[in-house]
Amino acid sequence: MSNIRITKQFSFETGHALYGYDGKCKNVHGHSYRLDVTVIGQPIADTSNVKYGMVIDFGDLKKIVKEEIVDVFDHATVFNKNTPHVELANELKNRGHNVILADYQPTSEMMVIDFAQKIKKRLPETIQLHSLKLQETATSYAEWFASDND
Repeated sequence: MSNIRITKQFSFETGHALYGYDGKCKNVHGHSYRLDVTVIGQPIADTSNVKYGMVIDFGDLKKIVKEEIVDVFDHATVFNKNTPHVELANELKNRGHNVILADYQPTSEMMVIDFAQKIKKRLPETIQLHSLKLQETATSYAEWFASDND
């Protein structure tokens, strides 16, 4: 049986600030992110299985990514918890804002690494995460490939 890649696209709005950065992104701002999640596996060959012919049900993949990424990051503001931004984060939290204090600088590069780790933990054993593409703007994105990280 052939290995097939399946991709599902997601979108969410997230704010962030890059502490210590020497450009405009040191300020709190937001992006309309688009995340492409590609998994690889073999279509189910068991004709009695309700998922016969699928690598993974798109709905099952959607549930994983929605719970791990979209529902968490959508309309949240992400700060590196190891910076003075933690004071601003706590003030926003106290005012009812959705704030994430990450263990990393919230760049697209670091976010896509975080997302890969979270998604991989939830996939069935027969399915492998192949790649992620996190698009921050119309012209800028970060990609993660399993083949680069084995």
